[in-house]
Amino acid sequence: MRAKGAFCSVNCVFKSAEVFLGNSFSTVDVIVDNGTVSICDIGAGYSSGTPVFDCAGKYIFPGFADVHVHLREPGFFYKESIATGTMAAARGGFTDVCAMPNLDPVPDSIDHLEVQMDIIRRDACINVHPYGAITIDRKGEKLSDMASMARYAVAFSDDGSGVQNDGMMREAMLEAKRLNKIIAAHCEVNELLRGGYIHDGEYARAHGHKGICSESEWRQIARDIELAAETGCKYHVCHISCAESVELIRQAKKSGVDITCETAPHYLVFCDEDMQEDGRFKMNPPLRSRRDMDALIEGIVDGTIDMIATDHAPHSAEEKSRGLRDSAMGVVGIETSFAACYTKLVREGIIPLTKLVELMHTNPSKRFGIGHELYEGAGADFTVFDLEKSYIVNENEFLSKGRATPFIGKTLYGRCLMTVCGGEIVWEEGKK
Repeated sequence: MRAKGAFCSVNCVFKSAEVFLGNSFSTVDVIVDNGTVSICDIGAGYSSGTPVFDCAGKYIFPGFADVHVHLREPGFFYKESIATGTMAAARGGFTDVCAMPNLDPVPDSIDHLEVQMDIIRRDACINVHPYGAITIDRKGEKLSDMASMARYAVAFSDDGSGVQNDGMMREAMLEAKRLNKIIAAHCEVNELLRGGYIHDGEYARAHGHKGICSESEWRQIARDIELAAETGCKYHVCHISCAESVELIRQAKKSGVDITCETAPHYLVFCDEDMQEDGRFKMNPPLRSRRDMDALIEGIVDGTIDMIATDHAPHSAEEKSRGLRDSAMGVVGIETSFAACYTKLVREGIIPLTKLVELMHTNPSKRFGIGHELYEGAGADFTVFDLEKSYIVNENEFLSKGRATPFIGKTLYGRCLMTVCGGEIVWEEGKK
C-alpha cells in the first residue's frame, strides 16, 4: 500500500545493466513502459527516441524488502513519519517495508489499523505493509482482534515486547494458524533483563554497565519453537543476536518446524568490543560478543538465517544523547543496510552477491508475500546500484529523522543511484 501519483512516472531504458533475474545476473536492457518491465538483449526492443539511462557497470536488483521497520506514525511523528521513513527506505533501495506496531494507537483492531493505513495511503512513497499487534495495546494480556485485521496485516507482532505468558502465545499461534498468518516474535524474557541495557559481556563489566544476558533472548525462542511445533503456526523470529538463538533455529528447521528468522546489519558488523560511550551503540537486543557475531555470520552462510532486516528504529536527537545507560533503545539503518552488508559480507568474500539479494529480497518476499521478482511484464519495482562507489557514512545526509547509527564514519561500498516503485522514480541520487 502506498500513495499514488506523487512522483515522476518513468518510461525509459536502463541500458546494459547487470540485472538480477531469478537467481543470477544477466547483462541486458530493462525497458519500463506504463509501469511494467521488459527484459531485452542490449540494443533491442526500443525505438531510438526512448530516453536512456546508461547503466553499464551498474546493477539492477528487484526492490529490497525489509520486514522489520519502525515508521513511528501514528503517535510518534517527532521520531519519524511515514513520509520520511519511506523516503529513507527508497534511498536505501527498498520498495517494500513491513511497519512494526509499536504505535499510538496500537494497531490491535481494524479501527486502529485504519488510522495507520490512511497515513500510508496519503504519504508513503513505497509499499508499506503494516503489522497487526498480537495482543491488545501490546501488553500481552488479551489477544487482539486478529481476525478483523488479517486481510490487511502482513503478519502479527508485539515487537518491542516479548509475549511473556505461554498460554497467550499458544492462543495467538492457534489463531494465526487459523488465519494463515505469521507470528513474528520479539523474543525477550522480562525476568532475565535485571535492569540491563547493553550486552552482559566484557565491555559492560569493564565500564560498569548493567548487562542483558543472551538467555533472555534464546530462552523465549526455545519456548516459541515448542509452541510453533505444537500448533503448526508460521513462526518468524525477529532480530536474533546470539549464538544460542542461531543453533536453536538451526535444529528447529531440521525437525520440520515452520520457522524463519532475521538478523540486522549491525549484528554482523559490530560486537561489544566495538562499543563506545554513545547512545548510537544502544539497541535491543544489544551488540553481543565476537563469538555471537561469528555465529550469526555462520548462520547467514549456511542458510539458518533467512533474511536481513534493519530494525530501523529512529529516535530524536535528545533521546539518543544520554549515553549508553539512559538513551532510548534503537538505531537507524535503512539507508545503509545494503551497503553495510555488501561491504562486510560480499567484498570480504563471505557470501556471493546473489546470496545477499536472496537475504534482502527473495527470502523476505517469499515468506511474507510482498514484492516480486524482475521478469517480463512484471511491475516496475527495482533499484539501481553502483557497487564500486564508496562513501563515508554521514548522518547529516540521512532522509530519516533519526541520526543514531554505529556506522557513522564508516566507509561503505554500494551507492543507490535510483529506486523505482510502481513505475515511478521515488529516489534518484542528486535530485530532490
